[in-house]
Amino acid sequence: MARRIHVDYRASLSTLGTVLTYLSAALLFPTAVAVYYGESPLPFLVALAVAVTVGRGLERLDDEPEMGNREAFLMVALTWLVVPLVGALPYLVAGSGTVAHPVNALFESMSGFTTTGATVLGEISFERHSRSILMWRQLSQWLGGMGILVLMVAILSELSVGGTQLIRHEAPGIRVEKLTPHIRETAQVLWSIYAGFTVGAVVVYYLLHLLGLAPNMTLYNAVAHALTTLPTGGFSPEARSVEAFTPIVQWTVVPFMIVAGTNFALYWYVLQGRIERLTENAEFRLYLAAMGAVSALVSGLLFAGVGLAETPTIGPIPGNLEISLRHGVFQAVAVVTTTGYASMDFNTWNASAQVALMFAMFLGGSAGSAAGSIKIVRWYVVGKSIRRELFRIVHPEAVRPIRMGARDEVVDEETVHSIFVFTALFLLLFGASTLLLFLDAHRIGLELDALEATSAAIATLGNVGPGFGVVGPMGSYEPFSATAKLYMVFLMWIGRLEILAVLVILTPAYWRS
Repeated sequence: MARRIHVDYRASLSTLGTVLTYLSAALLFPTAVAVYYGESPLPFLVALAVAVTVGRGLERLDDEPEMGNREAFLMVALTWLVVPLVGALPYLVAGSGTVAHPVNALFESMSGFTTTGATVLGEISFERHSRSILMWRQLSQWLGGMGILVLMVAILSELSVGGTQLIRHEAPGIRVEKLTPHIRETAQVLWSIYAGFTVGAVVVYYLLHLLGLAPNMTLYNAVAHALTTLPTGGFSPEARSVEAFTPIVQWTVVPFMIVAGTNFALYWYVLQGRIERLTENAEFRLYLAAMGAVSALVSGLLFAGVGLAETPTIGPIPGNLEISLRHGVFQAVAVVTTTGYASMDFNTWNASAQVALMFAMFLGGSAGSAAGSIKIVRWYVVGKSIRRELFRIVHPEAVRPIRMGARDEVVDEETVHSIFVFTALFLLLFGASTLLLFLDAHRIGLELDALEATSAAIATLGNVGPGFGVVGPMGSYEPFSATAKLYMVFLMWIGRLEILAVLVILTPAYWRS
């Protein structure tokens, strides 16, 4: 006798259709860019037509969808899979460069929406790709940064009923902080802050150009880089990433990356005059301390002589304090916040500096931010748990809850358990992925050493972006096989949803119990 399915998948698909229909409006922006520069808008119009057609078709599956916890899991997972599929269409229709291949187009689109920053573009230039296609690439990261479903909850009143479940399963971190009585208002607050910082970045970046401090930071580049700074994405229409700009631009990008990796809820409290919620936040202090420690270590190594590059744009690094600090701080912040920018090719550094960056890839930014990887708050709780266990060895009868912050808020044991489960799954998946990517590279004759395979695994699973060697900041994931790329698409997808939201829908218990 067949068991009854306990998930209303029609409600999930119908709600997905609504999201897809409204999200198609985002394609009007690159369409306008194409018209402005005299380029063909066809790639975006085709994608828009497909999004609306599919969206409307899915909406008809359920006229009044009710979103429960299980339906929310399914809808979140499907949204982050279907949206990148639609997002790949402009690359395919444009038909230029390596992204004209379906697998590469999906890889680039998934990397964009998950704000990973890994790329398969063999050549990044306006001669090879249109300005509108490159701007769509940038916009995809901005849309994915604060969360597609957070945006939809903010816009659509009909999603507010199940909005709490949607945001809880999509938002990175261990909990969702409700800032206002209604979840829709909370979503609007988060996206308003996110958009406000983005506009601020555009203004500051372009102002440097107007002041003559950044000749190539045109309005196009200012908008393009603001769209990928705040989501901690790292895509750039410049082949050499942020290295293409003057040192003052590199210094200016750093605080915006720090802002992007901070829990956006804390900015709401600051706007309400409750600045102590920021200064007393344990996670925020540890986040700053982690970036400071990695920055000091990498800068010190560069100053001591591990920076091997010497070019007209960079100059000699060893013994030069400003250059060592600039590149050390920039790359440390970019990696901890999982922003895929590069101020120089750190493939030219020696192993000690690269290992420091590799370690930083596992840290991640704050919960409730656009950053990826494991997240600082989880490492904070893991550290507290280890200290508690050591204390219990000496005092076995003691009851010692884990507390966070200046207010000593107790972290419940269920949350502690879920953090350990997530961290263990993340590390296991990372280890298995490293082995699989290494073996597949050997299968096709791609020369890939252990560091390159390791960095490719953590860079895609942790939504970091660039790694080392062939996948370095000035390199590309294009040499991998189609099989490996599809697997890394899976890693980016599951990494953005923090593993459990995807794995749970693959269990029989989710569907039938």
